[in-house]
Amino acid sequence: MKTRIQRLQQLLSPSLALTASLALALLAACAPQAYAAGQTTATTRIATEISSNQKAVLQGSQRPVASAKNDTGRLSSSTKLQGISLYFSRTEAQEASLKALIAAQQDKSSGQYHKWLTPDQFAAQFGMSDTDIAKVESWLEQQGFSIDSVARSKNMIRFSGTAAQVESAFATELHTYTSKSLTGVAETHFAPSTNLSIPSALSGVVQGIRNLDNFRPKAHVVIGKPRLAAKSNFTSSSSSNHYLDTDDVATIYNIKAAYNAGYTGTGQSIAIVGQSEIAVSDIENFQSALGWTTFRDPTTVLVPDSGSAYYDTGSGDEVESDLDLEYSSTVAKGATIYFVYTGNNTSYSVWDSIQYAVDNDVAPIISSSYGDCETDLGSSDYATLNAILEQGATQGQTIVAAAGDSGSTDCYEDYTSGYLSQTEGEALAVDFPASSQYVTGLGGTEFPLADTESSNTTYWSSAVGSDVISSALSYIPEQVWNDDSSSGGLSSGGGGISTLTARPSWQTGVTGIPSGSYRLVPDVSLYASPGYESSSGSSEGGGYLYCSSDTTDTDITGSCTNGFRDTNDEYLTIAGGTSFAAPIFAGMLAIINQAENSTGQGVINSTLYSMAANSSAYGTAFHDITSGGNQCDAGSSYCNSSGESEYASGTGYDEASGLGSVDLYELLTLWPTYNSAAATSSALVASTTTLAAASSTPSSGASDTITITVASGSSSTTTTPTGTLTVVVDGTTETSSLALSSGTATYSFSSTTSGVHTIVATYSGNSTYAGSTSTVVVTVGGTSTTSSGSFTLAATNLTVSSGSSGTSTITITPKNGYTGTVDFSVSASASLPDSCYTLADTAVTGTSAVTATMTVYTSLTACDALSSSAKRGNGKVLKFTNTAAKAITTSGVAGTSSQKLPAMLALAGMLAAGMLGWRKRKLRFLAGILMLAAVGFAATGCGGSSSSSTNETKGSYTLDITGTDSGGSISNSTTMTLTID
Repeated sequence: MKTRIQRLQQLLSPSLALTASLALALLAACAPQAYAAGQTTATTRIATEISSNQKAVLQGSQRPVASAKNDTGRLSSSTKLQGISLYFSRTEAQEASLKALIAAQQDKSSGQYHKWLTPDQFAAQFGMSDTDIAKVESWLEQQGFSIDSVARSKNMIRFSGTAAQVESAFATELHTYTSKSLTGVAETHFAPSTNLSIPSALSGVVQGIRNLDNFRPKAHVVIGKPRLAAKSNFTSSSSSNHYLDTDDVATIYNIKAAYNAGYTGTGQSIAIVGQSEIAVSDIENFQSALGWTTFRDPTTVLVPDSGSAYYDTGSGDEVESDLDLEYSSTVAKGATIYFVYTGNNTSYSVWDSIQYAVDNDVAPIISSSYGDCETDLGSSDYATLNAILEQGATQGQTIVAAAGDSGSTDCYEDYTSGYLSQTEGEALAVDFPASSQYVTGLGGTEFPLADTESSNTTYWSSAVGSDVISSALSYIPEQVWNDDSSSGGLSSGGGGISTLTARPSWQTGVTGIPSGSYRLVPDVSLYASPGYESSSGSSEGGGYLYCSSDTTDTDITGSCTNGFRDTNDEYLTIAGGTSFAAPIFAGMLAIINQAENSTGQGVINSTLYSMAANSSAYGTAFHDITSGGNQCDAGSSYCNSSGESEYASGTGYDEASGLGSVDLYELLTLWPTYNSAAATSSALVASTTTLAAASSTPSSGASDTITITVASGSSSTTTTPTGTLTVVVDGTTETSSLALSSGTATYSFSSTTSGVHTIVATYSGNSTYAGSTSTVVVTVGGTSTTSSGSFTLAATNLTVSSGSSGTSTITITPKNGYTGTVDFSVSASASLPDSCYTLADTAVTGTSAVTATMTVYTSLTACDALSSSAKRGNGKVLKFTNTAAKAITTSGVAGTSSQKLPAMLALAGMLAAGMLGWRKRKLRFLAGILMLAAVGFAATGCGGSSSSSTNETKGSYTLDITGTDSGGSISNSTTMTLTID
C-alpha cells in the first residue's frame, strides 16, 4: 500500500499526490481485507439469489435405513427439530489444495511436514466466505428457521425449526419408522422419506443436511453374560477361564516396557466420543480394582445444543462410554482424557461428538467405538462425515475407530433391525468411519482355546486363594477373532474392502495387500473376543473386565463394588468387541506421542505401512496373524446360501486382521526411523503442560483465572522449563507470547457467550525441553443443560418512532428450581425488512426473576451502522424471522453500501491509474477534481447506508418471543406489541 502511494506522489503534483493519498487511504480503510498483506479470503460462490422457487435434488440425502416397509406415517408437523446441520462442500480447487496439503503434511521431505492447521486457519483456506454464509443464513431465516451457530471451520450452519418448516424448505416429508432394537424391542425413528431438495443457487455448494433423523450409529461392544468370579483364573485356582484387564493388556502387548522407560502418555490428551452420560464413579471403580489409589477422572464435554445429559441405558451407549474411558485412561496413565458426548436430543449422535472434537481441536487423538456399515450411509452423509475427518487430518489429529463386530458382513445388524434387506445385510461390507482414509481402523483377535484353559501355565499365572490382578505372563499367540455360532449369531472382527473410499497411497508395499482400487480395512488389530460360555458352563476365550452402572445392559447390580466383582462379591462384568481395541490403541498412541515429543501426528497410517513394508521392522513391531478368518460362520440363518468365505488371514496384511497386532515398545522404538520429525527432537527432554481453571463453570462475563504449569516430563532432568506459551480459545489465538515464570503462567479467560469453551495452551519448548500442549474446558453460565424445572416469559410493549430505536424488557421467571441459559428467537406478524434487533442470551442462576433487554431498530441506516464485529451469541444483531430480505451480515445490510464498494474501488482505481499518464497541469487539475469526487463517493458508502436507505413502515406488529433452554429441552413463549409511528 505504501509503495503505491509513494509512486503516485512522485508522478503527481503535491496537491494531487495528497488527494490520491487520501483517496487510497480511505479505500484501504473501507476494504481492509482487500489490502491486508498475506490474508486469505474465501471466494464468494453463491452468485445468484437464493430462491425457493427453483430447486435441485440433493442426491443421496435420503437415508437407506428409512425403508418404506417400516414407514408408519407422517411425523407431526409441530415437532421441533433443534441443531439441524447444513454442510457446505468445497470447491474443486479447495479440495485439490486440501489433498495436496495432507500429502505434504505426511511427506518427510516436505517443508509442511507435520505443520498442522488451527481450525481458524482451516476455515480461512477451506471454509465458506462470510458473505455466502450470511446469504444462506438469510434464506434459512426467511423459511422460519432460527440460526443456532456457525462451525468454526465455516463449513456448517446449525439451525432449528419445526417439521413443517423442514418439509416446506427442503421439499420432503418427515415420516416415522418402526424397527427392532438389538434386544428385539420395537424402536420408533423419524427421517425424511425422500431425497431433499435445495434452492438451485445452492446446488454444488451444499454437501449435505444432517440431524433430520434420529437413526444413531450403534456401539461396537459385545456385552457378555455375567460371569461368576469363581469360574475365572483371574480369582480362583478352580477357574476354567482367563479375563483381561489393563495390566494384562500391558503385559501382552509390551506396554510395560514403555512404562519402565518413563512413557505413560504424560502431557498428551485423548478425546473419547460417545452419546450417553457416564457415572464417573464407574471409571474410578475400575481404576480402584486395578489397585490405583489416586484417580484420573475424565473431563466431560457435552456437545452444545445437543440436549440435556442423560444415561442412555439398554442401548449399549453407557456401557460403551464406560469401557472406552476405563481402558484409554489406564493404558495412557498420564494422559488427560476428554469425554465428548451428546445429550437427549436424539437427532444428535456420536457423529456430532466427532464434529465437535475436530472443529474445536479438543485433543490430538480421537477414539470412536461407533460406526455404520457403508451401505447404511447415503452418499451425501458419507461425503459430509468424511470431510470432517479430513479436517482433523490437517489439524494433526489422529482418529482411531473400531472396525465392527459382525465380521465380513458388517451390515447384518441393520438387517436384523429391519433397516436393510436380507440381501444387503448378508453382503460383504465394512464399517465407517474405520473405512475412511483419514482414520486408523482397529480389527479384532483372540487367543486359541488351548491357550486360555485353566491348566495353561505358559501364558498365565495361577491364582491360589487370592486374586491375581494381572495374570498374563507374556505375549500370547493370536488368531483372527471369530466366535460366530448359530446360537449366538455373529461375533467376529470387522474387515474387508470399502466400496466408498478409494485406495490411499500409503496402503501399499506390504506382503499380502491385494491389487485393487479401494481402501482395505482394518489397519491393525488387538484382542476383542468377549468369550463364549456354553450352557454347560465351559468357556472359550476370555473377555475384558469393565465397570458400569448400566444394570439394563449388564444385568448386574453393583458392578465393581468389590474389586471387579459385584455387590454380592460374585459376578464379574465382561464384554468384548473392537470397542476395546480402539481406546486401547488410542492409549498406545498417546504413549508414542509423548516419546516423540509430539503435539499430534495426524494420519499415522503412512508410518504404520511404511514400517510394515520393511520385513525386519515388521517382524519386530508387529505380530503377524496367520490363523483364522472373519468369514460368516454362523450358519444359514445369518449367512447367505453360499456363505461369505472372505476373509482369511495370511502372511503379512489381510482383510481379517490388517497388519496384525503390535508390540508397543518395539513400535515406539522404531517410530523415529519412519518419522523424521520426531528424530530431530529426540535429544530434547519431554515437557508436560497442565491447565487448571479457577472455576469450571464461570458466570457470564466473569474473569476466570487459568493457571498453566509446565514441568519436566523426565525424572532425570529437573530444571524448570522456560519459554513462552500460545493460548488458543475456541480455535482463536488469544496470545502467542505468554511468558513462563518459574514454570507457570496465568491467563484470564472471560466470555459472555454461554456454553462450553475450549482453552488450549501450547508450550514453545526451549534448548532443553520439547514443546507440549494441554487443554481445559469451562462452561460459561454453569450447567446449561438442566432438564428440571421451567420458566415463564413476559415482555413489555414498545412504541417507537419510525427511524429510531427503543427497548422492551423481557422478564424470565424460573419455576421449580430451573437454572440454565435462555436463548431467544423473535418472529414478527408481518414483514419488517428495514428493522433489526439485539437480544442477548440470558443466564438464570438463582430463584429470582431476571430480565433481558431487547433493543429494536426501525431504520435500515441504523441496522447497517451497527458494529461490523457483532456476532451471534450475546450482542447478536438479527433480523426478525419471516421478513422478506436484507439479512444483517458482519459487513452491513445486503443491498446497501457493501455492494457499492467494489464499484467505488474500480472507479478510484481507474482514476488513479489514468492520472499516471496525465502530464498537463490542466489535466492534472481536472484529475484532482475527479479524484476528490471519488473520495466523496467512497466516504458516502464506507460502512454506512446510502440515501436509498428507508425507515420502517408505520403500523402495529405482534412480536412472538421464544426462549429456549440452551440444552434444548425447555422452552416458553410470550408476545408483545411493537407500534411504529
